[in-house]
Amino acid sequence: MKYYLTLLSLVFFISSSAFSQEKVVKYKVSSGETINQIAQKFKVTPYDIYKLNPDARTGLSPNTVLLIPTTGEAKKEVSETKTAATSGKEIIHEVQPKETFYSIEKKYGISDEALKAANPFLEKTGVQIGQKLVIPAKGSAPKTAAKPAKEKGAEKYVYHDVQPKETKFGIAKQYNMTVDELEKRNPDIVSSLPVGYRLTIKGTAPKAEHVAAETAKPAENKKPAESSKKAVTYMEYQVKPKETFYSLGRVFHLSQDELVALNPSLSEGVKEGMVLKVPAGYIAPAPIIAAQVPSEKPADSSVNKPVESTGGGIKIVDKVKSTENENVEIVELTKKRGVNERKKVVLLLPFNMAKVQSDTSGTANRIKNDKFLNMTLDFYSGALMAIDSAKTLKLPIDVAIYDSQETKTTSSIVSLVPKLQDADAVIGPFYQNNAEVAANMLSSSNVPVISPLSKDSANPIDNLYQTVPANDVIRNAVFDFMRSKNGNIIAVVDKKKESVINYIKQNQKGVAFASLTETGGLDVANLKSLLLPNRMNYVVMETGNTAMVKATIKALLDSQKTCQVQLVILEPNSTLDTDEISFDNLVKLKLMYPSVTRESDEQPVLIYEKQYRLKNKANPTTYATRGFDVTFDTMMRLMQGKTFQETADLMTTQQVDNKFQYYRKEDGGHANKGVYILYYDTDLTLKVAN
Repeated sequence: MKYYLTLLSLVFFISSSAFSQEKVVKYKVSSGETINQIAQKFKVTPYDIYKLNPDARTGLSPNTVLLIPTTGEAKKEVSETKTAATSGKEIIHEVQPKETFYSIEKKYGISDEALKAANPFLEKTGVQIGQKLVIPAKGSAPKTAAKPAKEKGAEKYVYHDVQPKETKFGIAKQYNMTVDELEKRNPDIVSSLPVGYRLTIKGTAPKAEHVAAETAKPAENKKPAESSKKAVTYMEYQVKPKETFYSLGRVFHLSQDELVALNPSLSEGVKEGMVLKVPAGYIAPAPIIAAQVPSEKPADSSVNKPVESTGGGIKIVDKVKSTENENVEIVELTKKRGVNERKKVVLLLPFNMAKVQSDTSGTANRIKNDKFLNMTLDFYSGALMAIDSAKTLKLPIDVAIYDSQETKTTSSIVSLVPKLQDADAVIGPFYQNNAEVAANMLSSSNVPVISPLSKDSANPIDNLYQTVPANDVIRNAVFDFMRSKNGNIIAVVDKKKESVINYIKQNQKGVAFASLTETGGLDVANLKSLLLPNRMNYVVMETGNTAMVKATIKALLDSQKTCQVQLVILEPNSTLDTDEISFDNLVKLKLMYPSVTRESDEQPVLIYEKQYRLKNKANPTTYATRGFDVTFDTMMRLMQGKTFQETADLMTTQQVDNKFQYYRKEDGGHANKGVYILYYDTDLTLKVAN
């Protein structure tokens, strides 16, 4: 047990050190400085600094000494700055991309008044790339401006009252300024942007006007909670391998132009290691290899005692509502009165502790490189959140967690069966064949076995429940939705996608295929001829060919003038993640696709994410949230005064990311058909269509 705790704690201290052979300089960090600012100062990327200073990834402290790789340009920059500070002579500075009044003044240790006095034209033009600025010697008296005093009158005061749904980025763009400049003029908005707040855009605000703005009538802002919800704050985000404008746009709900406006360095393209300024309200999923390690103790594989959970959990349910295309009620699960009989839930998780402890490369290295272990730890951290929630709700449930010691071909399930026969539900194992072994061995006891992660088609076993919808179920869901809207469905599929062509021909009768040319390209004229003017036209596009993707998108954009069209994909398409495909065009066509998870800003979901971050010091991954959803859903079903089997036949539920709509398969067993149909709306947000 102690050894495992050491293993978990070490994950936060793993880092790689790859020192290059280039020359370096030492730099002492000033209070408040960020990696972005330092990288800009030395004309290197944040990734270059991280390579030499791995610990800097966890944050910077004042007076920390960093090793900075130097280029000829960087050396010149350092020398120039020192000269300005010590020589007592003026120097000429050429404005570089991303530089502002603030960054230049901070670099040379001069005041705003001194810089503008030495360069009077800055009052009108502002800082522009390529300008030659006179940097006065430090300590020298400001030069008297050549203009007559009457021309130096008070700058005209311009203000802006913040409206609902406005952001700092949008306001700054409206007045041709940067977000940094807006925040510098209005320090109170750094952490939030309240609706009704009067921003100073230009000049000095009259005192009376500020008082009036601050004491605005309550009636003008009836929903104070809403204003804080709409406030925009920013965080730093480091670009991961293979990320593009499209993938970043999906995560942060920003167009390519908005990303570049916030981060001018992106004008040269997206590069791995860049540190970007992005809205903090949209949290990017952490990569699987960065383990979200829970603080609680996992069950010891040798003792197999139930895990003790701590308080602080929350209840995650969704309001009752009906989908438009089928009569399915999403039920809000709460504990039924009179249900006091204690239930037992068992989690079978593949910690594989024996392998971890015997790994000669060390436990820390194992955690760093073992993706399967990371996935397990993520799922476990989410399950613990669900256990805490059950304790907070005072549910009469006992939870035991055992190490299933899984590989694709082996597990410890057989030896654990005696401890599982009295369970009301078993969550796990992870591998499909191991889940089937457990279900077969527990079938005589009628214990439901819930397979939490496997996408494989299961053998017909009555007490086995698949929580991940199968691929054909996912595809069927989007076609069912399009038909429920009386849509005209057209397929654009290239010849290489034979499996998709066969699926549509065998399972989706009445879908028209757009013709292809002799060279395999799209026959645009034929596609347009298949569009109907009086119905919604859903165009299902399945191709990895960039030219075909571009041709399809262009044809649909042209056709929007005469008919309704919407672009649809059946599965993730990596071609859409390239910079060659405009994300804005995908939004214009309201790109739609089926998904087993959703994105939501509903209050219960936000509470879960906040609680997870407080508890684990990290954002929840997809696997962590699935761990919560599957575990919490299972426990709440047992609190309905019915067996798990009965609730599966009667109730459709919805948790943070996942929907659970179980159905009995014709050949036996249960599967989940809880699928979301998502689309990009014109405000760049993902919305649920069904």
